[in-house]
Amino acid sequence: MKKKQLGQLFDVSRCTLGGGGIGQVWGSTSQGEAIKTVKAAYEAGINLFDTAPLYGNGEAEKVMGLAFPNGYPDNILLTTKCLLGAANGEDIERILSRSLQQSLVLLKRDYVDMFILHGYVVPDNWQTNIPQALLSKIAVTLSVFNNHVIPAFEKLKQSGRIRAWGVTAVSTQVTNLDIISAQKPPDVVQCVSNLLDSAGSMAIAAEKPDPRAVIQHARQHSVGVMGVRAVAAGSLTSVIDRPVAANSAEQVDFERAAPFRLIAVEMGISPAQLAHQYALSMPGVETLVLGVKNREELAECLTAEALPALDPSVMQRIDAAVRA
Repeated sequence: MKKKQLGQLFDVSRCTLGGGGIGQVWGSTSQGEAIKTVKAAYEAGINLFDTAPLYGNGEAEKVMGLAFPNGYPDNILLTTKCLLGAANGEDIERILSRSLQQSLVLLKRDYVDMFILHGYVVPDNWQTNIPQALLSKIAVTLSVFNNHVIPAFEKLKQSGRIRAWGVTAVSTQVTNLDIISAQKPPDVVQCVSNLLDSAGSMAIAAEKPDPRAVIQHARQHSVGVMGVRAVAAGSLTSVIDRPVAANSAEQVDFERAAPFRLIAVEMGISPAQLAHQYALSMPGVETLVLGVKNREELAECLTAEALPALDPSVMQRIDAAVRA
């Protein structure tokens, strides 16, 4: 598999195995199949594995530890995450450290290569329709992030328990951009990278999203970009593989993508493969996080990665179809 330098960090495979699928978040699978999927991904050349406690209540991290019971190969890179919510600033260092330690136990490793803030960074005194009770569970304010989260991440780097840190850039556009261009920017951002430019149910801002501008901003500031949600939580596949509400963002995206699926049929490939080809062809995306849950889905993504980048004319046709 082709590799690319992730920001100013290390070389990573063009595809990353995400923890959602192997953590049994994206539809039904088994722990045994998840372990086999991890091994197949590594054998295919994937060297970056993206986990988090929230992926199956630690299941994704546990699967990684079980897949390599005798220790990890030297070239494997691991991430994990922590959801802080509205923690008191004075508690943040302790919460991050404790969460990291719990993850390391499941991963069976004494450090991770990247520790990523799960959830959102939002403006101070942000006016939103999101209930405060929910917002307090999933978001930290920009001032808390700057004054407490960043110093805690940097201290973990100095301790050797993490090599780098990052954020998920799915907040308001100005916040996403401000974090990247700050005096102390993250080493990496995870950014929505799909043909709909849709964060689906992850979106919290009412504004029209522009993740491509975030990706390019990161590129300009030498911040690594991990693309996520290439198939828009299943909306860009043939069928969403789990129950979703009729008015959910995923169902709306699925219906919006109907013309895209017709293009895939015309090209003689599956919508999922074409969606991954599209995301891998997006400028600035250095590695694409796969949400696969079994070896069959993995093989489809590996086929997409092995092909040349999509011709710009094909991407333009897809863009026109879903924006009509």
